[in-house]
Amino acid sequence: MQGSIQTLRSWIADSDNIVFFGGAGVSTESGIPDFRSVDGLYHQKYKFPPETILSHTFFMAQTDEFFRFYREKMLCLDAEPNPAHQKLAEWEQAGKLRAIITQNIDGLHQKAGSREVLELHGSVHRNFCMRCRKPYPVKEIAVGHGVPHCTCGGIIKPDVVLYEESLNTHTMNESLRYIQNADILIVGGTSLAVYPAAGLLDYYTGNKLVLVNKTPTPADGRADLVIHGAIGEVFSQL
Repeated sequence: MQGSIQTLRSWIADSDNIVFFGGAGVSTESGIPDFRSVDGLYHQKYKFPPETILSHTFFMAQTDEFFRFYREKMLCLDAEPNPAHQKLAEWEQAGKLRAIITQNIDGLHQKAGSREVLELHGSVHRNFCMRCRKPYPVKEIAVGHGVPHCTCGGIIKPDVVLYEESLNTHTMNESLRYIQNADILIVGGTSLAVYPAAGLLDYYTGNKLVLVNKTPTPADGRADLVIHGAIGEVFSQL
């Protein structure tokens, strides 16, 4: 692994056009669980798997149960950035990193100081009334009980992309633009199993595709550099 880390360190030193694309593994080292990993706790406390609960159909049909899961499992407001978030913010401030494209909804990249963050799946920190579009802070959702309602009576929905919902067109287009023009594309903390986000790699035309993940991914064979390990541990060595 040390040889690969040295190679990546050298590439980064010579580049001012890095783009990072990350998934849930970027935040697990901050204590935020990957909800797609089915564990005993979910089976004990919930009648449905996370993928069902976090769907548009479920949100509309069983809104109260959705928010019970959402508050308990999706809101980790005390989490702090780990070395991966911090290193990416450092690269941006140094003029090396152009953008972060993330599947995460926790806002930890911004908390670490990153500015150009494209959130493919939205953010828990933005919430709006489905009727009048009035915005609400996440803390108001976190401390409430049951279904949160706006002063107008409408239901307040987190600005997160649920299963069955489309990704934001502007965010996708900006992500494609950054990836197409990147010198180095670093993909970290993602199994590349969720589409259409995983398909973004197809738009990279450079020769420095880097994959950093604990386990192999479907794209390992096409990558120019693969590092298997926890992303926070790897990035702390860069």
